[in-house]
This record gives sequence, structure tokens and C-alpha cells, in this order.
Amino acid sequence: MNQVTHSALVTGAAGGIGAAVAKAFSQRGVRVLLVDRNESVVQTAKTLPGASARVVDLSIEKEVLDLARYARGEFGGCDILVNNAGINPKREGRGYRTEEIDMEVWNAVMQVNLAAPFLLCRELLPAMRERGWGRVINIASRAGRTYIPGVSAFYSVSKAGLVGMTRQLAGEFAASGITVNCVAPGPVDTPLSLQSSKETLAKSAANVASARRGTAEEIAAAVDFLATPAAGFICGACIDANGGGFMG
Repeated sequence: MNQVTHSALVTGAAGGIGAAVAKAFSQRGVRVLLVDRNESVVQTAKTLPGASARVVDLSIEKEVLDLARYARGEFGGCDILVNNAGINPKREGRGYRTEEIDMEVWNAVMQVNLAAPFLLCRELLPAMRERGWGRVINIASRAGRTYIPGVSAFYSVSKAGLVGMTRQLAGEFAASGITVNCVAPGPVDTPLSLQSSKETLAKSAANVASARRGTAEEIAAAVDFLATPAAGFICGACIDANGGGFMG
């Protein structure tokens, strides 16, 4: 029996968790399309056998829809979708207090963190259903699962919304051989998280049971498993990969 070669689209893949996920997929023979607004994603893709890259600004709806069309067409289909890209604007190295948030920054975060994943799911899930197999893994956050001091409300809301969307889509598509799950990382060293001040980073490590920050590779391992046929009975779950910082 010939081994099935799957194709994956990973957003936010220029570095951090996204790049680690793409590497894990590539190592087991998955064709990967790395997506990021940072042009360095092209160089990241060149380090992975058979991978390709596309520079996309997920805050622009047309670019998101164009990406979906490319994935369905020229790329050759998408069996695995990892919605990893996210933004978390800082104010002087810290999160925004509620009274400091204006609708411009609120809408920008919601567009990238929540609307773009929804659009990609909407555009790519029907083809997965036709094929009778698919995997969607949304990267949420511990901040979407519980209260984290100092985290901006817009970030918590966007990630909590991603968890809710995961459950809804999982219920709609499970009977078609598709699983939709999410992974909610705790404090992990990534380019996004390292925008915080040194004091904030130290506190985040001290406030988890493991007393350390995680690595992108540790999160990628969870995502990679959820994308395999072996994870076919895990549906609508949120895997809390946070070093014991939240035990739901």
C-alpha cells in the first residue's frame, strides 16, 4: 500500500512555533507551505526539503482569500491547516490596560488572530470534507483559557474565540473524517513573546509549575501529533501545553 503524502499550510511560519511545526511536518514527509508576512519565511522554507513559502499579510482579507485559492489550486490542496500566526501589540514592553485600548488596535488583533483563521477554515474545510480526511490545529494561548495578569484584553479575547471556534467546527466536520483541535501554549520563547520586558518574561516562568519557559519544539510536538492519522479520535480538544501554568 502506498503511503499517503499529505500537504500542510502553516501560518506564522517564519520563526518560532510555526517554523518548528513546519520542520516537524517536513521531517515526516509532509509537503509544507510556510506562510508569513515576514519575507524571511522564504529563507526558512529553503531549509526544509520540499517546502515552499508565500508572503501574506493576514490582516488583509483579500490576501487571505488569495492564499486559500493558491493552497487549493497551484499548491495542490491542503490536508492539514495550522493557524499559528498571531499578533499581541505591546505598550512600553507590557500589555495594554483596558482603558488604553482603542478600536484600531482591537480590530487589528481580531483580524489576524481570529478572522484570518476563520476565513482559512471556511475556504479549506470543504475540500477536506470532499476528500474525507483533514486536520485543523489552531494555536490558542493559556491567556484564552484563564486569567493571566498583565495580558491585554484583546489578546485574551481573540484566543478564547479561537478555542470556541475550534469546538464549533470540530462538531460540524467530525463525521467527515476531519478533526479540529487547538493547542494552548503557556510561556514559550518565540519572537512574539520576546517583545515583552525582561521582568515580564521572568515572572511568566516563575508562575508555572515547571518553573521555566517552554520551547517552540515542545509545542510543535503536540501539533505534529494532532496532525497524524493516529490522532483521529481527538476532536474539539484544547491541549494545554503550558508547563502546568493552567490545569483545566
